[in-house]
Amino acid sequence: MANDIIEDQNEQIFPMEENVQEASAENSAQSELNTKISELSKNGYILLKTNDVEGAIQSFKKILELDENNNYALVGLGDSERKQNHFNDAIKHYNTCLSFHPGNNYALFGLADCYKALNQYQQAISIWEKYLVHDDRNITVLTRVADAYRKIHDFKKSKEMYLKVLEMEQNNAYALIGLGHLHYDFKEYKDALYYWTRMFELNRDNLDIRILTSIGNCHRKLKTFDQGIYYFEKALEMDQKNFYALFGLADCYRGMNQQFRSIEYWNRILEIDPKNKVILTRVGDALRNTGDYKGATEYYNKALNIDFDIYAALGLALICKGEGNYDEAIERLQNLIRNDPKNYRLYIDLADCYLRQNNKQKAIDTLESFQRIGIRSTAINDLLDKIKNNRPIYN
Repeated sequence: MANDIIEDQNEQIFPMEENVQEASAENSAQSELNTKISELSKNGYILLKTNDVEGAIQSFKKILELDENNNYALVGLGDSERKQNHFNDAIKHYNTCLSFHPGNNYALFGLADCYKALNQYQQAISIWEKYLVHDDRNITVLTRVADAYRKIHDFKKSKEMYLKVLEMEQNNAYALIGLGHLHYDFKEYKDALYYWTRMFELNRDNLDIRILTSIGNCHRKLKTFDQGIYYFEKALEMDQKNFYALFGLADCYRGMNQQFRSIEYWNRILEIDPKNKVILTRVGDALRNTGDYKGATEYYNKALNIDFDIYAALGLALICKGEGNYDEAIERLQNLIRNDPKNYRLYIDLADCYLRQNNKQKAIDTLESFQRIGIRSTAINDLLDKIKNNRPIYN
């Protein structure tokens, strides 16, 4: 009887020991698999950081051989393709990951960044908002969403997101810069200047040249040219060939009617980019305004030899007018109007030519022909009112 009891106990004990051993073996195997996957994943990202993208891809693919729907591998492959700007391929990997692992933050983040890179901002926003459901205080994501709203010109939501970031981190650079761009895009130059100036004050010892030129551009738009010069000159100290700094200085001096100074900086741009027809035309304008018609004609023709430029062609017409050759000026302006009938400035210059020939009626007809197009122009209306009411036209 006692022996029977012992045998029964043995039958119960030994199968349990076998199950424990099997479970232990399975746990050990799973632990080894997890360790191997972790090592391959770490290796993949190390290779990705050193720009060995192919090596990284091989590491991530080895993980899939061990675990075909592994989230680390699928995100890693997405990141590898994204690093190569293969955004559509990256999207496939991220979506595959999300089909097996919904809500994976890394896949969501990568997917949104791909849509942003493809200029599909609305898609990017919807994905980032899914991310924010899990982590609504992630500053990196909040600034990305704000940037995306700015790109689709949603001023209210963009500003709301940027300000939320500043509530969390009052001197966040991305939010301050983004708010500057947001207000600048909507022509609110004083507000843009406020945020960019804050960035300038916070980083005097480590200035970003883009902040300097952005502040300078605000002053250009606000016509506070003398203040803009300070920032453009500081930018030029950092990079003697910076296009935006050179352009900004030239345009500020032009706005201050210091044509010779503006020519100096336009020509410095032309030393770098001799076939820039916009700058060639600007030099032509500056020379014309100083009375150097011969020099101006040379630059206008250089611009026109590259490609047609209406402002260069207009400049040549204005030289004719300046030299008293009104018939040729009129012919040139009429040709320009045929090609650009909605450009109010052409009508004003043409009307001015007729007035200088004492042909008041033709000047009126010219201005009224523009009004019939249906475009409102204060400058056209004011000149027409002066002519009809015999008020002084020239100061």
